[in-house]
Amino acid sequence: MSATESTPQHITLYDIAQKPPVEESCCAPNPWKARFALNFKQLPYVTTWVGMLDISRVRRSLGAPACRKFANGGDFYTLPVVQDPATDATVGDSYDIAVYLETQYPGAGGGNLFPEQALEFAFEPTVDFPTLLTLPRDGRYPQYGRFNLSVDTLFTTFTSLIAGGMPLDPATSDEVKAEFARRAGVDPGQQFTLEGAARQATLDGFDKALGDLAKLYAGNADGPFVLGRQVSYADFIVGAWLRLFFVAMPREEWEQLRTWHNGTFGRLHDALDAFAQIQ
Repeated sequence: MSATESTPQHITLYDIAQKPPVEESCCAPNPWKARFALNFKQLPYVTTWVGMLDISRVRRSLGAPACRKFANGGDFYTLPVVQDPATDATVGDSYDIAVYLETQYPGAGGGNLFPEQALEFAFEPTVDFPTLLTLPRDGRYPQYGRFNLSVDTLFTTFTSLIAGGMPLDPATSDEVKAEFARRAGVDPGQQFTLEGAARQATLDGFDKALGDLAKLYAGNADGPFVLGRQVSYADFIVGAWLRLFFVAMPREEWEQLRTWHNGTFGRLHDALDAFAQIQ
């Protein structure tokens, strides 16, 4: 084991603070991807919580350039960021963080984050997003990069289902809602809650869209992960989005989601509790 693999120094994970207690309300999917990976690697780390309105300032102060863009071309500063004192590395994208951890700590914890698998799943965007999703930049695990983008696209398409349930910090919720409205190009007073027949149609569309993803899991009957009993970063990608919907979706709808496609996503969500510790 190399010196960096055995380091006792703590990595810092910067995550988005929601309402108190943040350990119960944290639900941003990209920080969860990083947290799952850190826990899988069993690396010592601490979480620094950053308020929504402070993200741009903090990210700039860390020297982490924006990894995403608004649809108008402007820089979109978001989290996670990790800083590793063992290497002085600052990494500011969830996928890049996973690649960094695998490269720097290949033998740590549960082993390989990126075991070989085809991950034959694609989802094309059907709506325009106010912020553009991150395109794969690292070519070492191309199937995982493509899978990450497709899963991000799928779940982002249906975030209207959780827009009214985000656990915003009451101290800044009005300002945060105004910022969300500005990004979406709508009136600050406009309600984001989807209701009635339109909501049911969106739920039905979400159920259908998840069907092809569920087929990937159905290919191995041995366990809850794509590779059966072997967890991989692909499962962390999907599980991170499930964390968001678990926290922000109305409870009865979340319970429905858990049962869709023979309970595929309920089983996955539960199995990933083993990697969900918040440090």
